[in-house]
Amino acid sequence: MSGRAAIYRTSIAHVRRTPLRNAFTYCSYSWYVDVDALPALPRWIAPLAGFSAADHLGDPAGSLRGNVERYLATHDITLDGGRITMLASARVFGHVFNPLSLFWCHGPDGQLRCVVAEVHNTYGERHCYLLQTDPAGRATVPKAFYVSPFNDVDGRYRMKLPEPGERLAVSIILEREGQQPFVATMDGVRREATVPNILAAALAVPLAPLRVAAQIRWQGIKLWARRLPVIKRPHHPSQEAVQ
Repeated sequence: MSGRAAIYRTSIAHVRRTPLRNAFTYCSYSWYVDVDALPALPRWIAPLAGFSAADHLGDPAGSLRGNVERYLATHDITLDGGRITMLASARVFGHVFNPLSLFWCHGPDGQLRCVVAEVHNTYGERHCYLLQTDPAGRATVPKAFYVSPFNDVDGRYRMKLPEPGERLAVSIILEREGQQPFVATMDGVRREATVPNILAAALAVPLAPLRVAAQIRWQGIKLWARRLPVIKRPHHPSQEAVQ
C-alpha cells in the first residue's frame, strides 16, 4: 500500500438551528489518498476499501485525475501535473455514499491552486463547488444544490477546508439573512492506512456507507415527524464535466 494513504477516524456533527433545533453526532471514517497512488490492498481485505472514478464527478469510465482536470478546465484552471489529494469514503462490500468528497488541487510547485467540494444528496445527484481558499482553508460560495428536503437553495456556505495533516478539521456553515441555520463539522485523527488500522476502522463502523445514509434518513424522518415543512426538490441541471 502507498505510504501516502491515510485513514481519519471521524466525528461528524450536524446542528440545525432554525426553524427547529436538531443536533446529532455520529462516528465514521474517511480515506485520504493521492489520486495517482490509490491504495493497492491485499486481496483478502480489498472489499473493505474500493476506489472508483464512477463514484465521483465526471466520466465513470475515466480516471479520478482526468475527471478532476476536465472539471477544472471548464473554469480555465490547469494543474500541469500537480498533485491531487482526495478525502472521501471508499466502497465497502460494494456500497458507497459520500455526502462530501474533497479534492485539494496543487500546481507542479506544490502550491494549492483550488479545492473542489463534491456534494452528493440522497436522491443520487451531485454538485461540485470550486473554491479558492485562503491560507487557513476558508472560502465562501453561494449555495446551489438541494441537499436536505427541509432546506432550499438560498444562502451561502462558509467553508473551512484545510488540507488534512495529523488532524482533520472541516466545517461548513450555511449563512442566510444574518443567521446560521445549519452547521456541519467533521473532525478526525490521522492513522496510516495499514492493514490493522483498516480492520480497526471497519470493525468500529461496520458497513460505514450504509450506516451514514441510514443515519441521515433517520434524522429526516424525525424532522418530518416534528412537522418541519418539506421543500420541493428543484431540478438540478448537470454541470459541465461533472455528470
